[in-house]
Amino acid sequence: MSHSTDNIRNIAIAGHGQTGKTTLFEHLLFTGGVIQRAETLESGKTTSDSTQEEIERKISIHAAMGHVERNGVKVNIFDTPGSSDFTGDVILCFRAAELALLTVDGKSGVQIETVKLWRNLDGRGKPRGVFITKLDNDQTDFTRTLADIKEKFKVEPVAITLPMGSGGGFKGVIDVLHEKAYLAQNDAVEKESPIPDELKNAVASAREKLIEAAAEGDDSLMEKYIENGSLSPEEMKTGLVKALAENKYVPAFAGSPLKNSGIIPLIDFITDVAPNPKSAKDMMIDSEGKETQIPIDPDKPVSALVIRTTYDQFSGKLSWLKVVTGKLAADSEAINVSENKKERIGKLYTCQGKKLEEVKELFAGDVGIITKSATLKTNDTLAAADSGLTFVPLRLPEPVHSVAVNAVAKKDDDKLGEFLVRAAEEDKTFRYHFNGETKETVISGMGELQINIILDKIKTNQKIEIETHVPKVAYRETITKKANAEYTHKKQTGGHGQYGKVLLEISPLARGENYQFVNAIFGGAIPKNYIPGVEKGVVEGMAHGTMAQYPVVDVEVKIVDGKYHPVDSSELSFKLAARNAFRDAMKQANPTLLEPIMTLTVFVEEKYLGDVMSDLSSKRGKILGQDSAGGIAEIRAEVPQAELLRYSIDLRSITSGTGSFIVAFSHYAPISGRIADDVIKARAEFKVQEADE
Repeated sequence: MSHSTDNIRNIAIAGHGQTGKTTLFEHLLFTGGVIQRAETLESGKTTSDSTQEEIERKISIHAAMGHVERNGVKVNIFDTPGSSDFTGDVILCFRAAELALLTVDGKSGVQIETVKLWRNLDGRGKPRGVFITKLDNDQTDFTRTLADIKEKFKVEPVAITLPMGSGGGFKGVIDVLHEKAYLAQNDAVEKESPIPDELKNAVASAREKLIEAAAEGDDSLMEKYIENGSLSPEEMKTGLVKALAENKYVPAFAGSPLKNSGIIPLIDFITDVAPNPKSAKDMMIDSEGKETQIPIDPDKPVSALVIRTTYDQFSGKLSWLKVVTGKLAADSEAINVSENKKERIGKLYTCQGKKLEEVKELFAGDVGIITKSATLKTNDTLAAADSGLTFVPLRLPEPVHSVAVNAVAKKDDDKLGEFLVRAAEEDKTFRYHFNGETKETVISGMGELQINIILDKIKTNQKIEIETHVPKVAYRETITKKANAEYTHKKQTGGHGQYGKVLLEISPLARGENYQFVNAIFGGAIPKNYIPGVEKGVVEGMAHGTMAQYPVVDVEVKIVDGKYHPVDSSELSFKLAARNAFRDAMKQANPTLLEPIMTLTVFVEEKYLGDVMSDLSSKRGKILGQDSAGGIAEIRAEVPQAELLRYSIDLRSITSGTGSFIVAFSHYAPISGRIADDVIKARAEFKVQEADE
């Protein structure tokens, strides 16, 4: 059954690992009547964690989607992984949803991934709520956790539900919005009951704050609230809907998903108050290359963004689509704007976990699946016609952990490459490329766990033995002073010979300027038609420096004089002369090695700050600054790439798995002494090995 845009809600459940996301997802489907029983993680039978690697590790690795229907409203629910290694799947769900729901452990409070997710949502201006979980556990405290959220994010969470008791005395929750209490029934749907007398004052106080939040949604409602001191239930709902769509308050929910508690009030709030897709916008790139907002509108011609690509052993390639405008119909045609190719739409599906459910059409705001598409890939735009507009791609973080890989058996190298390409298509935070400079196949991702899972899956399913090692660093060479050299290429072999003479001057350029060629020949010492040969020779000479045969950068090369022969000279002669002249000049220009320097931003709990700073110092890091907010420290530093090749492993060890970081290339910087000597020695050994092969 298809639903119109007005009757669709999209919600992404996200949060720190082990805060109950998958359990909440499972119990939402159970309470919504989709599944007959809510399974536990330990059972290996949950709807969302359905792959072998998820069942074995008892964690979410991939995003999953399910949906429930309540009062004619379809609620699409996305369950996302908690580990930062799989942040790509969280981001695609944020793009697909109009509301994010962050799960926060009622004992641990705000944790580091919660902070990072909150910042991501801030960057999007995305409405969000919080669900305080596990309130049936000892030492949990709903009020304390709300205070923690307030302190760390400088917001005042507005309680939609209140817990009845905590720890062993936890009985259920009270729905403040609808003024109902619900008793936990463990394996059954929670049961409505009267609000206990001793909690009526707390409910009245919470309801007052809810009315205040509603008044923020509209100027006329604020006037009524100031004038009358209250709002009617209808006015209250209108205000809450509008204020949440504009991200003016953060609704907070209490419960214990494992006890099936707090679920009905959450579903009721989502259907009654959560943003309708019509209140949201997506981002497109117009014909001039500028980003522009586009409303989610069912009345415009159809357009959709491919947010995910997966492969199923039974259904083949699955393309997940967020329909942004119009209506996508089964058995129709559209254009893959990104590829400028026609796309035949066969059957359309929605899903409950891995189970596909066929639908005839998908309206704007809905999320569905096309199977076995010939052209579609993640980030592609599908549209009724080639309008020249494409959707802005998913804003994914750059990979932070790399390893070099190869098949133990050479015959398996091509097969390994084929499945690494597929893995990179399924997870856009995973990269695969061959580095021609170091002659290595390098894969990169968000962490060791992500990479290990991908490689283990290939080993198991394809029976390929894989070797991994730390990737080689791409060093550079440059010069530190001016120098010149003259070289004559002369060869007589009978008939026409080869002759070319050049005089080159080389000078250092500022870091990052790479290369500049200057023709300073006067008087026709070298004819103009041979100058391109001179430059080709210089470029060839720069490809392999004189210290360790690394590429040369940041050099100005000036051709100042030369000599030619009217019969024996040729472009090849001048190319060979220039190449040798450059190398001779470089030896005199005090060459030095350069290493890549990375900009590193580390997020850690404050208690690990000293250990992390000390570790960065031992890695030749330069601290640029730090900030702390609510117990989470952000450290910014510049660190040589060679020191960061295993940093995801090092940081995990230092911070007991809680720290995370982002890294990006900054610049090249000189190295000397023992470090340079070690690099030169290793490079010489590599060249010998390369020659033997």
